[in-house]
Amino acid sequence: MSDNPFGEVPALPVALVIGVIVFAVQLALLLRSRRSTWPRTAVAAAIAVYAAGIFANTVFPIFLDPVPDQEPWTPALALIPFHDYEVADALTNVVVFAPLGILIPLLMRRPSWWKVLLTAAAVSITIELLQLAAQRLFSGGHVADVNDLVWNTVGGLVGYVVFVVVSLVPGLSHLVEVFRWHSPAGASPTARHEER
Repeated sequence: MSDNPFGEVPALPVALVIGVIVFAVQLALLLRSRRSTWPRTAVAAAIAVYAAGIFANTVFPIFLDPVPDQEPWTPALALIPFHDYEVADALTNVVVFAPLGILIPLLMRRPSWWKVLLTAAAVSITIELLQLAAQRLFSGGHVADVNDLVWNTVGGLVGYVVFVVVSLVPGLSHLVEVFRWHSPAGASPTARHEER
């Protein structure tokens, strides 16, 4: 008997390709702008791994062949906020998106809470649309849920709060600046010269 009776698309190869593409694009941007350093390259690698992991765990499984519908009452799209949604699911989404709220500000010249909020919301909407497309076109294993959008966005903001707090700690603020892709506003001329 086949181990893959429904023609499931393997998540790992697709996630690896996505991770490599994300890393390559970021590395090209760093090299082109002459900002390439080992810490910044490490940030690019972390974002690539994060993107691949998020994609693999939120869009997959995807089945090419129809899967017998064991729960015909389960919708492919949930649009009612806070309806039939577990606290554990909300906390999971917050935890999963918190790293995004930490990593994204490292790429921004002038990070702010609303930029992180919009980025987290945009990433979450993209995921939900991919889940919906997988449901409509194939046999996806996830439901596109407005609650996921809400709590993913909250998670991004939580991560940004962590980023801000760490940036204000005297012993850690310098370390944060080492990993940032841009010198912050008000940085010394020496720091701006080193960035070029």
